[in-house]
Amino acid sequence: MAPLKDKLKVLTLNAHSLLEWDNTFCLENLTDAIIREDVDVVVMQEVNQTVEAPYAEPDALKADGYVPCDSEAKIRTDNYALSAAKLLKQKGREFSWTWGFAHPAYRHLEEGEAVLSRLPVLQADNVCVSTPAGHCRRVIPGLQVQLADGPVWFRSVHMGWWKDEEEPFLDQWEKMSRAAAGKQMAFLLGDFNSEAAVRGEGYDLIARDGWQDTYCLAQHKDDGYTVVQAIDGWRDTPDAAEKKRIDQIWCSKVIPVKSSRVVFRGTQEPQVSDHAGILIEL
Repeated sequence: MAPLKDKLKVLTLNAHSLLEWDNTFCLENLTDAIIREDVDVVVMQEVNQTVEAPYAEPDALKADGYVPCDSEAKIRTDNYALSAAKLLKQKGREFSWTWGFAHPAYRHLEEGEAVLSRLPVLQADNVCVSTPAGHCRRVIPGLQVQLADGPVWFRSVHMGWWKDEEEPFLDQWEKMSRAAAGKQMAFLLGDFNSEAAVRGEGYDLIARDGWQDTYCLAQHKDDGYTVVQAIDGWRDTPDAAEKKRIDQIWCSKVIPVKSSRVVFRGTQEPQVSDHAGILIEL
């Protein structure tokens, strides 16, 4: 594990894993960037595994840094977070990690969300924010890690859409905010499916509840757009092809943020997903 330090780098990415054209290429470039940028915490959504793969052995999972957060999460051998952790370890960088099972996807996949940390892990948990009748189960796994000035939660968020009739953003956010309430320092990172430029919907609701968008706090930043083409879940909307800032990093209080940068957009780093990622330095 990395030593405690006053500065850290945090990455979030909707990985769209096992659905891209070359999984090996994506995994190699993702892990290379994590090492090159000296990232401390990695948060990913759409972290998939195939239904055909066998389940991983518990002892092997533990040896590869797995920290369970969800009793329903049965890790298979091709789980994308497991593959990332193993490859990072082979490259000399060890991470602890957790994965929460969300729902079946694309008939052949089991989709979930993941958090990986180089810093000492204090505990893990998992929050289900969906309704029992919902068509798409949403979970928010988290790791509480030890920083130099105290413990901090990092949670991987993949929310539904504001106008979803069965699973509206508002209902999910109310459950998430109750679970994250309290005085503990926390970050919510991921694909919020809520465009930052749209007023009166999910983005404004999060801000109104006192959460701080680290993009707005950053001293140095780019345009912030993580989606620049039509993607699943947005194809039937009027603004399907417009640029969007739906991947975000929120903090429970105002903090100094040195920089916020879009990564894996095909410029400084190759594309590894249908989303780009966000890398912040605190």
